[in-house]
Amino acid sequence: MSRTEATEGVDQRLLDALFGVGVGLAVALVIAADLDETGRAGVGAYLFAVGFGVLVLFRRRAPRVVLALTVLALFVYYALDFPPVGIALPVAAAFFSAAEAGRTLWAIRVAIFLVAVSVFALVEEGRPADYLFSYELLTNAALVAAAIALGVSVRSRREAREHQEQLHRVQVAEQERRAEQRVHEERMRIARDLHDVVGHTLSVIAVHGNVAAEAVGQDDDAARRAVQQIRDVTSATMRELRATVKVLRSPGVEPERGAVGLSGVPQLAEAGREAGIDVDVDLDIPAGSLDGAVDAAAYRIVQESLTNVMRHSGATRAHVRAAVVDGLLEVTVTDDGHGPAGDVRPGAGLTGMQERAAVLGGRVTFGGSGDGGFTVRAVLPGRMEP
Repeated sequence: MSRTEATEGVDQRLLDALFGVGVGLAVALVIAADLDETGRAGVGAYLFAVGFGVLVLFRRRAPRVVLALTVLALFVYYALDFPPVGIALPVAAAFFSAAEAGRTLWAIRVAIFLVAVSVFALVEEGRPADYLFSYELLTNAALVAAAIALGVSVRSRREAREHQEQLHRVQVAEQERRAEQRVHEERMRIARDLHDVVGHTLSVIAVHGNVAAEAVGQDDDAARRAVQQIRDVTSATMRELRATVKVLRSPGVEPERGAVGLSGVPQLAEAGREAGIDVDVDLDIPAGSLDGAVDAAAYRIVQESLTNVMRHSGATRAHVRAAVVDGLLEVTVTDDGHGPAGDVRPGAGLTGMQERAAVLGGRVTFGGSGDGGFTVRAVLPGRMEP
């Protein structure tokens, strides 16, 4: 049991003890007053007062038993001809407790039975009917009904509070789940970016390194251009990696992406041309027609596609086309390489493209083209839903 729960348990026991003392004292005061001047306010009567108070101590654990015993004790009290104390005062706490515990129907049935027995007993004593039905019956019924209604009200407020607390816990849990999901998505995005950037850079380095190695001593100008191309691409990659590390160190900070967007595709094409592949670019993107996330994802898809062309296809030509049609961005990258030997099994790069598109509500398809090459086609929403 936690410290808080233990504290709440002590408070409840203390409250019940005070409640029981109050009931016992109230009944004892009425007995001592002996309004009917019966002269029968002896020790036995006061013991019953103590008993009514003691029963209250068990009202939370067994509310129906406490109510039944309290009513039974009241009948025995009057059977022993002790001074009258009414019927509502000794049993009000028991009715309240039963209703508070959710035993409302049980409390109502016992209340009807008690009031009926009381009226019958008074009629047997010869009390006037007008007195019984105009005062005694209404007074006792009203007091018992008030005790039951108060118990129902307390229970309803407690249940409403518990419901609010449960709802709050659910909301907090949902917020934590969403936060974890955002962190997971951010990690996946960064992982895809690192794969695309490093993969593209290494491909360019490998191609131009081979060019430089072959040109040394034969075509020094070509070797210098190849080395310069390696320097340029590594410098750009280092800038992106530093921006990514900045994001990892400071969550929530948006990285400086530079040319990460379709406007950077011509630079990708130039890197492909330097690698010996004739890359054509056809962009038809009206200004302001794409959200930033869509623009960046499209760039990464083109980057990974051209990386695959340089690394795997053996192509001499490639064509990149991007256009906005009916609010959708369509991106196509085709090459004239040897194409797939059979069914295409997507690796990390192709899978990353599909994941990027899926996050934005789009899709990526790929496969061999009719002339033996390979085609990657992405369809993305131009604008994200608010």
